[in-house]
Amino acid sequence: MLEKTRASEILQAALRHSSADQTEVVLMGEQTWLTRFTESVINQNIAREETTLVITAVNDKKVGLIATNDISDEGIKKAVGSANEISLLQPPDERFVSFPDSEMAPLMEKTVLVEPNLGYTPDDMSRVVAGVAKFASKENLTASGAFRHDINTVAIANSLGVEQSGRSGKSELSLTIVGQQEQQSGFAIGAHPDPAQIDYRDVAQKAIGKAAHNVDPVTLPEGQYTVILEPAAVGQLLLFLGFLGFGGRTMMQRRSFLSGKTGEVITGENITITDEPDNPVFGTLLFDYEGIARKRITPIDHGKAGEGAFDSYYANLMGVPPTGHSVQPNNAYGPYPKNLVMAAGDSSVDEMIASTERGVLITHFWYINFLNPMRTMITGTTFDGTFLIESGKVGPAIKNMRTNQSILEAFSKVEMISKTRLLYPQYSSMMLVPAMKINDFNLVQETKEEWEGKC
Repeated sequence: MLEKTRASEILQAALRHSSADQTEVVLMGEQTWLTRFTESVINQNIAREETTLVITAVNDKKVGLIATNDISDEGIKKAVGSANEISLLQPPDERFVSFPDSEMAPLMEKTVLVEPNLGYTPDDMSRVVAGVAKFASKENLTASGAFRHDINTVAIANSLGVEQSGRSGKSELSLTIVGQQEQQSGFAIGAHPDPAQIDYRDVAQKAIGKAAHNVDPVTLPEGQYTVILEPAAVGQLLLFLGFLGFGGRTMMQRRSFLSGKTGEVITGENITITDEPDNPVFGTLLFDYEGIARKRITPIDHGKAGEGAFDSYYANLMGVPPTGHSVQPNNAYGPYPKNLVMAAGDSSVDEMIASTERGVLITHFWYINFLNPMRTMITGTTFDGTFLIESGKVGPAIKNMRTNQSILEAFSKVEMISKTRLLYPQYSSMMLVPAMKINDFNLVQETKEEWEGKC
C-alpha cells in the first residue's frame, strides 16, 4: 500500500526533475478486492494493487501529459522528461491560464470523513457470497453478481506549492437472483464506504423477492404509464443527467441543458439535486485531482436550473470560481459531479403503489444510452423485475419494455418521492437517491430480436 511519506517523496522527485514552466503531478494508488460469482459459484476472487503516476508539463501554454506505472527514481525522471518533450510538440492552448496555487488549494488537515476499512479481506467477501448463495438455494434460485471493495490513495503536488494526499474506500454488492423461467430474475444492490456495513442479507432477500415474483410475465401495450421507479432506476437516470449536463465542459461548450438557463424552471419544483462530496455517506476524499477542496453545488434547486461543476481550467474560461470537481488528469470528459444527492420526499414505495390505479413498478434499467443530450432523451430497457400495478396492488410480472424518454420531462411529472433513500453506485459515481412515482412515462414493447441480443 502506498504510504503518505513515500507518496510525497515521489511527488517531490518529479517536481525536482521538471524544467517546465509549470508542472502538476498526480499519484493514484488503487487496491481492489473483487469477488465475482455465477450460478452461486465463485469464479473470481482476486486482490489487485496498481499505482499510476500522471505528469502534466506546461511550456508556453503547450501542454504535455504522460502516465506511467514505473515509480522508480529512473522511471520518474524518464516520465518527467517525456512529459516535457511532449509539451514542446503541442500547439499552444491559449485558454490555459495556470494550475491552482497554494492560496487556491491550501493544505488540508482532514481529507476524508470516513476512514477506509483496511482489514476487510477476500476471505470475508467469499463468506458473504456463500451466505447469499445459501439464501437463494432455499428458494431453488441461483445468485450471480459481484462484491467489490476499493481503497484509493491520491496524492497531488504542483510547482506552485499545492500538495494534498489522502485515502478513501468504497464498496458495493451487486446481485442478480435467477430462476428457471425465461426472464425470471431479480436485482438488488448495496453500497457503503465500509464493506462490513453492507447488509448482504437484506440485499439478497430483496433480489430473491423480485425473482420469485418475476414469473409468467404478461405483455403490456406500449403507451404512457404511471411508473414507480425504485432507487436504482432513479440513480441510473440521475447519473446520465449529471454526466450530460452538470459538468463545466459541457456548460462552456453550450452542450448542457443548463447553459444560459440559470434560474429557469426545467423540472418539477419538488426536484432538488445537489452534489455533496462532504457528505459522510459517500466516504469520498474532500479534495479533487487538482488539490482543491470539493464544494457542494446545487445543479437543480426546486426545479430551477442552478450551478455546474468546475475545475480550474473551465472555471477560468467561464469566469467563475472552481468548485473542486476536477477528475483524473488523463480523462477526456472534463469535470462532473460524482456524489449526487436527490432530495427526499414524504412518501413510501408502499404508499406510491397504494395510490396507483394502474401503473408499472420498475426495479432498474438495462443498457441506458442517450439519444439527444440537449433534450436529455435516453433509451433503455426495464430489467430484473418489472411488474404491473392494478388497483393499488402489485400484480403480475411484465415482459421487459423499452423507454425512450426525456429525463427532464420525467422529472417534471414526479407525483411522489420517497422519504428513504438508497446509496447507489455506478461506474465511478456514488449517488443517494429515493424512489419516485412519475406520470406519463413512455414505455414500448421490446422486440424479440432486442431481447435475444441481451442473452
